[in-house]
Amino acid sequence: MPVAPNLLARNFTPGRRIGCGQATSRTSRPAKAGCNLAIVLDLFNREVVGWSIKPRMTADIVTDALTMAWFRRKPAAGVIFHSDRGSQYASQAMTAKLSEYSMTASMSRKGNCWDNAPTESFFNSLKNERVHGTQAELFEYIEVFYNRSRRHSTLGYSSPVRFLENWISAHAARQAKAA
Repeated sequence: MPVAPNLLARNFTPGRRIGCGQATSRTSRPAKAGCNLAIVLDLFNREVVGWSIKPRMTADIVTDALTMAWFRRKPAAGVIFHSDRGSQYASQAMTAKLSEYSMTASMSRKGNCWDNAPTESFFNSLKNERVHGTQAELFEYIEVFYNRSRRHSTLGYSSPVRFLENWISAHAARQAKAA
């Protein structure tokens, strides 16, 4: 399987601007239904911008999560898309999807979970806070609790959505002042 270079190099806040990088990972059986979950985090505000739940861990679980993330954020060409070296991420389907979206692949070093710490942190939170959830509860955890309510120390104890809203307001105020 092809391996992309580790372009992210543990720089989990590249540029501190929206759409500057995304990280992805997947896990097995986070719900009672015995399903698999793949997520895509926007590194700017740690928001889960793409996710997919499937009964099997095949390439379509990660390409579906990427597609959701792309439609939600529409990142600029060349944005870094960081993953581990799993077969789903090294697949032809993922390579084609990254090319279609003009995204740049980056992969962790072999066996080094610290190279993808933000996604590993998300799965740790999920498993500690909702380990026995149903698929519907996974939706609620991601879209209602994690993105909109759960506070993150890396975001000054704001939720991902609140952090983004505050950034947009401050950015608009700076632009108005400059005009």
